[in-house]
Amino acid sequence: MKIAVLFGGSSSERDVSVASASKVIAALRESGHDVVAVDASRGALRRDDESGVLRDTVDPLPPGESADPEAELASIVAEPAVADVDLVFLALHGGSGENGTVQRILEAANLVFTGTDSRGSALAMDKNAAKLRFLEAGVPTPEWLMAPAAAEQVEKQLGFPVIVKPNSEGSTVGLTLVSEAAELQAAIDYAARFDEQVMLERYIRGREITVGILDDVALAAGEIISLTGEIFDYTAKYQADSAKEIFPADLDASAATRAQELALISHRALGLQSYSRVDFRMDNDGNFWCLEVNTLPGMTPNSLLPQSARARGIRYQDLCERICLGALAKHADGDSQPAEHERHSANGSDSA
Repeated sequence: MKIAVLFGGSSSERDVSVASASKVIAALRESGHDVVAVDASRGALRRDDESGVLRDTVDPLPPGESADPEAELASIVAEPAVADVDLVFLALHGGSGENGTVQRILEAANLVFTGTDSRGSALAMDKNAAKLRFLEAGVPTPEWLMAPAAAEQVEKQLGFPVIVKPNSEGSTVGLTLVSEAAELQAAIDYAARFDEQVMLERYIRGREITVGILDDVALAAGEIISLTGEIFDYTAKYQADSAKEIFPADLDASAATRAQELALISHRALGLQSYSRVDFRMDNDGNFWCLEVNTLPGMTPNSLLPQSARARGIRYQDLCERICLGALAKHADGDSQPAEHERHSANGSDSA
């Protein structure tokens, strides 16, 4: 197949996207595909220019967002190097790459692309809207408020500590753990640098658990232990020796199955397709609380979704291939969604 790997752009997760793309491109070429690397803010790259752009490291701080990413993307999708491919592999993360913008542009161009459609992407990126869907589907999620919110209200409804984060960002960009009222406004101001809407969420003490979803099946549950602080923040995610990631997680069989069931329900509740990664906190009583679902999770071999797949015996190269096949199947089926009753059940999940 001729595949365009679309990556980079100018969102706050550009570095993460570039790291994913560098590995996806190599894996797809090893599988025999004709791959063109396409930077969402520069266009298609010549092979001899790739080494100057593609890298597999992430800077300690996220970069900024461009003024008009949608215009950039619309122009690039129209390029001949992109318009005539069999498939677009989305290695974008965050911002316009994950909030439904690029998906809408690709749908308008009738191009096949990996991951979820524009509607599901937009819903999953909107944490406030997604949490409402979780509750409707019976998935526990931490209580939350949307800013502005006075410290007294936060204390009464959520209690301290709380997590303050942008409503529509990923990779824990702009996230702060706030321990007392005096720190609240500074954290809200910081999160507002990345998004107009800011969420304040009850902090769940316990363990960080994640579950990958592939082809409507829950993969292995994993645990992430931050070595830099109490929370799994941007630095802990992407800097060497900042976190310990355990796949499969050290959970008893019933807990692992419960995490997988809730992950699949969450994925279906948002109407997602092909693959995703669902993040939880597991409290000290063993209860799981869904934080969010990532529709375009990191895709280096050591990213969480590939580790979740590898723990189930799926090699990285095969994972990339299956994601491509899932996109083709989705397109052939007319982007059909699971039936409503199926989205609210966990049938089809399996244990780690």
